Amino acid sequence: MTAPLLESHIAGRWVAADDEGTPLPDAVTGETVARVSTAGVDVTAMLDHARRVGGPALRELTFHQRAGLLKALGLKLMAGKDEFYALSRRTGATDRDSAVDVDGGFGTLLSYASKARRELPDDTVVLDGAPEVLGKRGTFLGQHVYTSMRGVAVQVNAFNFPVWGMLEKLAPAFLAGVPTVVKPGSQTAYLTELVFRRMVESGLLPEGSVQLLVGNPAGLLDSLGGQDLVFFTGSAETARKLRSTPAVLANSVRFNAEADSLNCSVLGPDATPDTPEFGLFVDQLVTEMTVKAGQKCTAIRRALVPRALVDDVVEATRVKLAEVVVGDPAAEGVTMGALASPDQRREVLKAVGALRGVARLVAGDPDDFTVRGADRERGAFLPPMLLRCDDLGAGEPHDVEAFGPVSTVLPYDSVADAVALAERGQGSLVGSLVTHDPAVAREFVLGAAHAHGRILVLDRDDARESTGHGSPLPVLVHGGPGRAGGGEELGGIRGVLHHMQRTAVQGSPDVLTEVGGRWMTGARRTDDGVHPFRKSLAELRIGDSVTAGPREVTLADVEHFAEFTGDTFYAHMDEAAAAANPLFGGRVAHGYLIVSFAAGLFVDPDPGPVLANYGVDGLRFLTPVKPGDTLTVTLTCKQISPRGGAEHGEVRWDAVVVNSEGKPVATYDVLTMVAKQWPPAA
Repeated sequence: MTAPLLESHIAGRWVAADDEGTPLPDAVTGETVARVSTAGVDVTAMLDHARRVGGPALRELTFHQRAGLLKALGLKLMAGKDEFYALSRRTGATDRDSAVDVDGGFGTLLSYASKARRELPDDTVVLDGAPEVLGKRGTFLGQHVYTSMRGVAVQVNAFNFPVWGMLEKLAPAFLAGVPTVVKPGSQTAYLTELVFRRMVESGLLPEGSVQLLVGNPAGLLDSLGGQDLVFFTGSAETARKLRSTPAVLANSVRFNAEADSLNCSVLGPDATPDTPEFGLFVDQLVTEMTVKAGQKCTAIRRALVPRALVDDVVEATRVKLAEVVVGDPAAEGVTMGALASPDQRREVLKAVGALRGVARLVAGDPDDFTVRGADRERGAFLPPMLLRCDDLGAGEPHDVEAFGPVSTVLPYDSVADAVALAERGQGSLVGSLVTHDPAVAREFVLGAAHAHGRILVLDRDDARESTGHGSPLPVLVHGGPGRAGGGEELGGIRGVLHHMQRTAVQGSPDVLTEVGGRWMTGARRTDDGVHPFRKSLAELRIGDSVTAGPREVTLADVEHFAEFTGDTFYAHMDEAAAAANPLFGGRVAHGYLIVSFAAGLFVDPDPGPVLANYGVDGLRFLTPVKPGDTLTVTLTCKQISPRGGAEHGEVRWDAVVVNSEGKPVATYDVLTMVAKQWPPAA
């Protein structure tokens, strides 16, 4: 039976190429899994559809609505993951590998959905920082805002993570309101296409928000403009070619690359064989050599070890590697599968050949190893291979990346030497240090951080919860400087903002309040005679306000508060000592007494839409309050954030407390939970 020709998904329909395509081999058996081609496919139509249909549809939704769709999609895909695991085995992946790729991809969708609901407003604009006051009277302000780019996010992915690679780029782009075109690595595109089909069948995503291009991406970047973005994962050579596309250069297209990375792991000088850290280092090294058969951009390529411990590390690693069972991922007991294709196997052997010119192979023989449950000659198998290089002048360990189950052990003499060796990687996605000495950690991290996107410090205290050297996390930046591409992906909400335009907006407080959806100091307030605490979310409006007071602060109040709370700091209780304090010049009221009195002034006591006060942000005490002063507080609705799926939302209130002279004595934000309707619906 002829293997199926993979299809692209363009402008809402599945489209097949008009030729037979190139066969894609099963990594285990060598049989053809599918064929791939883009001959005759109109890539310009993809970009046009994304801009005309997908972008407007996404931008109609708020961040919270987009997050809701991502969550629903993640749960839908997770429920059907067995189907993806079965096909993933044909890429050479064990179930452990698939957990990283498949579950990792779906988990990234869910993580981003959760962060967006917590950290982004239920709006389409994000405020960047506090407003800048540009005039003495406060009538002219500046506010940085993020809004959605009006182009397309084109993702060009590598073969090694056919599911996670797609979804870790899709999640932040989708949340940012930018449609995506997915170009998967051809060697494993059959798994990407299957997951994409299930995404389309879910009916959850707006039309045009995501499209799929399988095969050669020729011409895809030629029609990009200044509102488009490219996110690339692959070799540095290919990244350079794509960066130099005339349209990318001429239109200043945002280009983010994750490229070659000779990541290192450093064994601290304190981590001798009798310490837990020694075992953690060896276990991590073996794990990173064998997960995905070493086909990870974050895998450990260089193991930097104190010179006196090299023999111990090599022997302990040899013992652990001897336990690795290479073979068909479906066979019982197999712990490492095949490389993605015969071509990839040849590339790794070529790189190992270059390394063996300066290093000796101390574990694993590519010409003599056992494969369980499969034909070694038909599948793309290799054993895990450990090399040892004692020539610190050799460049190959720092220049040649064997993208497979390969790592090289190198000695160092001091932490400064380890930093220098790490830096010779010319920029890495991740480095790790295994040590229980905080001083060693500080020296290495501060010395090597400039050359790394992420650094893991592993020890006995964090090992149980550590996600490991090679695991990018949705909430942390993934990327690195120099050879590693110079870009960033993920990073929580930072990843979303990468897809948005930051603009400085200047205007009056009223204008900036309207533009940003957050009340600005100096903007109009509304006091319609109804206490804002009597208003549900359906009735409350930004700028709704109440002013309450005055209330006198007496000496008896100060002394009672001190006795009641135990806060008998001298500035409140000792007149002579307080008078000598240059900030006070006499006894003053407690700051928290001021806040408590303010709450007593503005709170509406009866049951109503305000369900709870759950915090205070940005509290500052500006002017000392002395006994005999009076307090007046103004509370203004600053921001309203409904919570989808809940019967309440968050309201942020601006609170300003002034004294009898009208000088602010305290400013802060009050956070409350407020019912969407009041009384609640039956």
